[in-house]
Amino acid sequence: MLRLTLIRRLAIGTTGIVPPVPALRTPMAELRPSGAPGPTAPPAPGPTAPPAFASLFPPGLHAIYGECRRLYPDQPNPLQVTAIVKYWLGGPDPLDYVSMYRNVGSPSANIPEHWHYISFGLSDLYGDNRVHEFTGTDGPSGFGFELTFRLKRETGESAPPTWPAELMQGLARYVFQSENTFCSGDHVSWHSPLDNSESRIQHMLLTEDPQMQPVQTPFGVVTFLQIVGVCTEELHSAQQWNGQGILELLRTVPVAGGPWLITDMRRGETIFEIDPHLQERVDKGIETDGSNLSGVSAKCAWDDLSRPPEDDEDSRSICIGTQPRRLSGKDTEQIRETLRRGLEINSKPVLPPINPQRQNGLAHDRVPSRKDSLESDSSTAIIPHELIRTRQLESVHLKFNQESGALIPLCLRGRLLHGRHFTYKSITGDMAITFVSTGVEGAFATEEHPYAAHGPWLQILLTEEFVEKMLEDLEDLTSPEERLSPHPASLATLVLAETVPQQRERRGRQPGRVRLVCLQPQPEFKLPKEYSWPEKKLKVSILPDVVFDSPLH
Repeated sequence: MLRLTLIRRLAIGTTGIVPPVPALRTPMAELRPSGAPGPTAPPAPGPTAPPAFASLFPPGLHAIYGECRRLYPDQPNPLQVTAIVKYWLGGPDPLDYVSMYRNVGSPSANIPEHWHYISFGLSDLYGDNRVHEFTGTDGPSGFGFELTFRLKRETGESAPPTWPAELMQGLARYVFQSENTFCSGDHVSWHSPLDNSESRIQHMLLTEDPQMQPVQTPFGVVTFLQIVGVCTEELHSAQQWNGQGILELLRTVPVAGGPWLITDMRRGETIFEIDPHLQERVDKGIETDGSNLSGVSAKCAWDDLSRPPEDDEDSRSICIGTQPRRLSGKDTEQIRETLRRGLEINSKPVLPPINPQRQNGLAHDRVPSRKDSLESDSSTAIIPHELIRTRQLESVHLKFNQESGALIPLCLRGRLLHGRHFTYKSITGDMAITFVSTGVEGAFATEEHPYAAHGPWLQILLTEEFVEKMLEDLEDLTSPEERLSPHPASLATLVLAETVPQQRERRGRQPGRVRLVCLQPQPEFKLPKEYSWPEKKLKVSILPDVVFDSPLH
């Protein structure tokens, strides 16, 4: 594959060019003023662009540029990182362009001068199905959003750093590859300084951009989600409580983001070190609300210990020919609905029934080219849904890798003790594990039969007393001497997914929320680790990643 280095072209006056700088990690990109000649990169038109030019300019791109021109009328040709080989021509970068503007801020409102990055490519720019399938003007354009990022401008800095463009490309690759989407309040656990420096800013939250307004394009609506850099302690608080709560706290601390949530890579203190009283607000929120994280996609599996493993008639690893049993489309849809409704704090949690009107996990108005938040790559029903009966199990064995196992205490303390549910969806196979509390309605697991399976989907009902016992026994999963160590993130390892019922419905997709976590276990954490509750006929194992490489585990 042809690989080209980054060329950095910065206009000085009208003709000057700064010499090339080292390439980004994605070499198929170059930096040019948006008015500079280049492949499929015409200048940003203003509202008064000549009709002939406007007719040739991609309509989706033109609409977003119009919003940028509204915000930055004095910067008609901003610097722009552009993919040399476009994604729709086989290139690796989903974003066609990332424009970079200089924002003067508002010193009187504690808003410092900063660089404002805006992506082009997650929405439908062209309307000719080269990237996104056109679904109408009333729904979302493409994935329905573009990413933005605000980086504090350093003293004497005359041009914006280019590393945020690659950061945005990395998130866009995840969205395109998984077809999961982001929403305000989501968090991304990166476990590495965002700019590859020694900064404490190693993770991200997502929120609505404070200045960019939703845009109605000829191909649907586009909103703008802003990336906000945060420290590890702030990320953990967002996981244990909720992202929106931490965002609100960041807005109250000028040096940590302020009203516009501007990222300062030189920030050396967390908001809890700057203002210790903020930790009390988080602790109170966790105690009162619990966690709003309702599920994860991770490496996990389960076995039915109440029958011999060679009995394939109803085993969770039933094979048809050489293919393992997979979640039916209707089960996939129900899991998705489970997470979508998982945050209804003010009403009794309910696991929605399987909808007989949906086929293969798809709603009738769903766009076939897009997957919902928890639909795996192969979730079409191999076995007819009607032939899969719900089974009550006597004894089960749950298997997790270290990353997903470390979230079990959060599942128990932050979800089940608050009367809610929590779902693990396998990323290495088509199976799922849902923990439910006694306050959840609509589950097929009951207090009389706490372990129940519908095909490869297992539900486990845990009483409050048993949850407290499990938390005591699993305490070492997150003890200081055995914590997970930071490791640069890979956007395919562990995905935390969450949805909110108040979020707008999207044509062809449920309003999926996505969290990303990638952790590297410390060598001294000896695996496997096993926990057993014989009186409950339940066993949990924490296993090395290699165990999950086999589709049958």
